[in-house]
Amino acid sequence: MRRDRAIEDVSTAIGKKRGGTKAARVVPALTIVAHPNADRVGERALLDALAPGKELELSRNAPDFTRPGAVLGAGLGDPFVSRKPIRLAPTESGGIVLRAGDAGTDVVVGARVRGSVEIEAADIDAGVPITLADRVVLLLHRIELDVEDGPVALGMIGQSAGIRRVRSMLERVADLPVPVLIRGETGTGKELVARALHERSPRRQKPFVSVNLGAIPRELAAAELFGTEKGAFTGATSDRSGFFRAAQGGTLFLDEVGEAPPEVQVMLLRVLEAGEFYPVGGRTPHSTDVRLVAATDANLEEHIREGRFKAPLLHRLAGYELRLPPLRERREDLGILLHHFAREELQSIGEAHKLAPKDPYAEPWMPATLAARLVRFSWPGNIRQLRNVARQLVIGSRGQARLLVDPRLDAELEERAPAPAPGGSAPSAREAASAPRRKPSDVHEEELTAALQEHAWDLKAAADKLGIPRSSMYDLIERCPSIRTAGDLRAEEIERSHREHAGDLDRMAAALKVSRRALQRRVKEMGLG
Repeated sequence: MRRDRAIEDVSTAIGKKRGGTKAARVVPALTIVAHPNADRVGERALLDALAPGKELELSRNAPDFTRPGAVLGAGLGDPFVSRKPIRLAPTESGGIVLRAGDAGTDVVVGARVRGSVEIEAADIDAGVPITLADRVVLLLHRIELDVEDGPVALGMIGQSAGIRRVRSMLERVADLPVPVLIRGETGTGKELVARALHERSPRRQKPFVSVNLGAIPRELAAAELFGTEKGAFTGATSDRSGFFRAAQGGTLFLDEVGEAPPEVQVMLLRVLEAGEFYPVGGRTPHSTDVRLVAATDANLEEHIREGRFKAPLLHRLAGYELRLPPLRERREDLGILLHHFAREELQSIGEAHKLAPKDPYAEPWMPATLAARLVRFSWPGNIRQLRNVARQLVIGSRGQARLLVDPRLDAELEERAPAPAPGGSAPSAREAASAPRRKPSDVHEEELTAALQEHAWDLKAAADKLGIPRSSMYDLIERCPSIRTAGDLRAEEIERSHREHAGDLDRMAAALKVSRRALQRRVKEMGLG
């Protein structure tokens, strides 16, 4: 790897604007998540005209929904959505009151709306699905305008502020010979970003080599990366090239870099500092010209505190750092991503025509109830999980007029879905008795366990008690090995409890210490009645 101190120093300032950073303008918006004509998915209507004392109308014909970057738009156009408007008005606290007419479109915001419902600011920040006429699903959320965007690269689909920032940052650093560290949860597309960096760099004609350090036995990692010389160990009868030589002149992507053994960390640090390495068993250094891109979903700072990762290596790897947003933070991209993956699967089986039916009165291929559930789902596996769910839905519904959900997937979607925002004519979408909002990281295991026990393992009630979003409950539970969900139970455990309690779900849930609702789905899936 070539050493260029000047470029390394400049890289840390990439993305800063002279005169300070301009704050992005944030406005509420409606984005189409599901529509009988899938080509409309991803179009949005900005609600920037919402102001105290003013109302906006939502109907079949207004407002215009426009694809980002386009000039012309159109109303929803679905014949089952009434011309009689639904009215949206802002509240003083930053929320929105939705008023549905008695004889107009059926509206669902978690539950069927009778009269009006107030959607609070915190719910809008997280994204609230609104179903119209059981056919169209809109996401009410906030959009950051004036966020710089880069070109769509290698399938990086989406228009959320988070993904636009990633594209912009990628474009700025791609042609510079600095190491890049990509951070993000599992399944967020770190290798996709690494490939995009390579394809937009001067090294695009040279090799791109991808290595998952978590998949290589620790005792073999150094030999795999740096190669070996004859006689280095028993069985080494000849010299062997490693991944660094294979990537010469190009890009080497090291995924799960937090899993690198200590000796490999030392060797990587030498590569980054001196542009050379020693093969295992070798005494002569080899120079290398490789652009290093690393990725991790681990907290490397915590690893450093625990002595498992070297601080100088982190500083070298992060010549420039990219953070990929999890899918739950970019819900406005969910609809277009889902339909993109579904289209790929439908084309492979010759059923792509389902996404744009010729008859406007035909029943939608994507049921609105399913689309709303997918939007509310927390997606712990992010883009990778979404692709797998799309494939399972399409193949499992092959030859059918509509998507069908098998019992296993149905239970999975319920287990990880936050509770829907309440509808109806209540004055607020939250209970007044809810605890003050707080950070999930402030909740300790004992407090979490006590809240679950107090509320009979009802995750929504426990989350309200603790003052955190329900979606955060699963992350907390995963960090507490003493706490389980219904999905963690073995089939024999459930069968034994079913016999002992004569099928009484309340007693079973209390004994197994899991959510009754989720347990009910497992029982149904297993055919226990």
